Amino acid sequence: MLNRVSRILLVGALAVSSIVSTQADTLDNTKPWYERMVESEMVRFPEAWMMDWDEQPTWDYVHGLNLLGFARVYEKTGDQRYFDYLKGYYDTLIDEQGNIATYETEKYNIDMINAGKVLFFLYDQTGDQKYMLAADKLRAQLNEHPRTSEGGFWHKKRYPYQMWLDGLYMGAPFYAEYIVRDRKPEQLDDVFLQFEQIEKHLYDPETGLPRHGWDESREQKWADNETGLSPHHWSRALGWYAMAMVDVLDVLPAQLSKRAWLAARFEKFMAQVVKYQHSTGAWYQVTDLGDREGNYLEASGTAMLTYAMARGVNIGVLPEKYRAHAEKGFAGLLDQMVSVEADTNVVNLNQVCAVAGLGGNPYRDGSFEYYMGEPIRPNDAKGVGPFILAALELDK
Repeated sequence: MLNRVSRILLVGALAVSSIVSTQADTLDNTKPWYERMVESEMVRFPEAWMMDWDEQPTWDYVHGLNLLGFARVYEKTGDQRYFDYLKGYYDTLIDEQGNIATYETEKYNIDMINAGKVLFFLYDQTGDQKYMLAADKLRAQLNEHPRTSEGGFWHKKRYPYQMWLDGLYMGAPFYAEYIVRDRKPEQLDDVFLQFEQIEKHLYDPETGLPRHGWDESREQKWADNETGLSPHHWSRALGWYAMAMVDVLDVLPAQLSKRAWLAARFEKFMAQVVKYQHSTGAWYQVTDLGDREGNYLEASGTAMLTYAMARGVNIGVLPEKYRAHAEKGFAGLLDQMVSVEADTNVVNLNQVCAVAGLGGNPYRDGSFEYYMGEPIRPNDAKGVGPFILAALELDK
C-alpha cells in the first residue's frame, strides 16, 4: 500500500537498476547470497563512491555500512576484486596525511563516524598509516562532540539535545574499537554511557522497545512534553540499535565487567523484538502497528534485526534459539523483498524505506503518517549492507 510518490520512485529506481544491470555479464547464481549481492552492487555502481546513487565522492555513513559488508566478504572469500573495490572508495577520499575530503568536523554529525570502522580493516590489511591518521581525526571529533546534560552524544550539532537510536550505530562501534586498539580500556566507560542513556530514557514500557528519538530539552514538536520521546517505533531505528549493541559486544574484552550488562540488555531487547516479527519473518516499517492500514513490511529493518540476532548467536551473547528467528528473518527477505533479474542474475533488494528522521526542514514530525509517506526504493544501501552482513552470519 504505497502512496503515489513512493510508487513513482519505486518504479523509477527499478528502471534505472535494470538499465545498469543489462550492461553486465550474467552473474553466477550458484554463489552464496552475500557474494551475489556484493557483485550486484558492483554492477549497479562501478565505483564504490557511486553507491546510493551519489554523483560525486562523499564521506558518508551508508558507504561505511555497505563496505563493511564488502570487507567481511573479502575476509570470507579472499576475492581481490572486493578488496580493491572498497579500498577505492577510501583512497578517493583520504590523502597521505589522513585528511578526509568532504568531512567537516565542526558539523559534529555522529553519522560521519560510521565509515571510520573500515579504516581499521584497511590498516590491518595494508599497514598504510594514512588510514589510522584518518581514524585519529574521527576519534578527535568525539572529544568535542556536544552532549546531553548526562553525557549522551547529540545526534548532530543541528539537532541539539537529541539522541536517536541511529546514532548509537554511527558512533559506538568505531569508538569502542578505537579504544580497544589504543589500549585505554578505562575510556570504554564513555561508550557504555551512550547505551546507558538510551536504556534510561528511550524505552516505552508498554512495548518494551525504545522509540526512535528522545529530546532532552522537550522543545521539538515531535517530542512528548513529559518524556521527550518521539511518537513511534521505527524498525530501522531498532535495527541500528541492535547492530550497535552486537558490534560493540563483539570488540569488547570478554573479561570486562560491563560487557555482561550490555549483553543482558541486548538479550532483553531481542526478546521484545521477536514478539513483533511477522509470520513471513519480516518486520513492519512501524514495528508495533502491523495491523494499521498503510503499514508495510520493510527490508532494511528486517535485514538489520536479522543480522544482529545471527551475529549475537555466533559470538555467544544470545541463546541458540534466536538463530531460528534470524533464519526466519532471512527467509522473509528472500520471499518478500528480493528479486533477481532474469537476463543478468543481478539481485535487487526491494521495499527499503529511503530515509526517515525527526525534525529538520521540511519538518519531520515522527507521526505514523510521516513514516508511511517516506519514499520506498530498491537497493538502498541501508538495506543492502545489512542484507550482506546477515547472509554472511547465516552463511547464506
